[in-house]
Amino acid sequence: MTLTLYNTLTRRKEPFQTIEPGKVKMYCCGVTVYDYCHLGHARAYIVWDTVRRYLLWRSYDVRYVQNFTDIDDKILNRARETGSTMEAVAERFIAEYFTDMDRLNVMRADEYPRATHSLDGIKRLIHELEHKGYAYPSAGDVYYTVRQFPEYGKLSGKRLDDLQAGASGRVDTQDTEAAKKQDLFDFALWKAAKEGEPAWESPWGKGRPGWHIECSAMVRDRLGDTIDIHCGGEDLQFPHHENEIAQSEAATGKPLARYWMHNGFINIDGEK
Repeated sequence: MTLTLYNTLTRRKEPFQTIEPGKVKMYCCGVTVYDYCHLGHARAYIVWDTVRRYLLWRSYDVRYVQNFTDIDDKILNRARETGSTMEAVAERFIAEYFTDMDRLNVMRADEYPRATHSLDGIKRLIHELEHKGYAYPSAGDVYYTVRQFPEYGKLSGKRLDDLQAGASGRVDTQDTEAAKKQDLFDFALWKAAKEGEPAWESPWGKGRPGWHIECSAMVRDRLGDTIDIHCGGEDLQFPHHENEIAQSEAATGKPLARYWMHNGFINIDGEK
């Protein structure tokens, strides 16, 4: 029996054909570790665990990678609130994540890369994008030139003309940040160091990576330029996954993933 998957990228069901016969390279966007997991996380990771188990049952050799985002404004805010550090907050909630998922009988991933362990790959990818004309430095930050990538919006179906700048909701777009950009749609690949925040050396000065570039680098480092399945919650479809595609495909000239899959929300009384 032929296996078919619904591919968000093409908006239709397609026969499942892997890059290498009998092998599946699968990447799942993991949690940002600043708080306990909630019902939505349980829904997502049970869904992708079920997909993975089914592929294993179908005799595929599945390599399943799921990241932890351990550099983020939300983690830094939690550290300030609790008088702790970014590292301590991340370690605490990574441990809590495993406690919850083990109770739900979710299989462990083959690998859990962290953003803080992937900085060389992140900086290498930003350098490639800059060299190819898809990124530019500005006052210690580095931004991706969205309009330079003509296929931007192909996953979500969104058009730049219909979008509001700063629509990610990840970080409030400040006037000082907007002033650094050549275009309001451009997004940060690297952020200049701020006083009192963790920072790492880079060719653009001390700073830390943006959220989107982390996953692009971790996919590439752990699984290669093109993978079979990239999955995550439907809220990640735009802008996170859209930006991943723009970054990775501009750098490599290859599709990031053959199949994009997204789980829906848990809605209670009509609310996420």
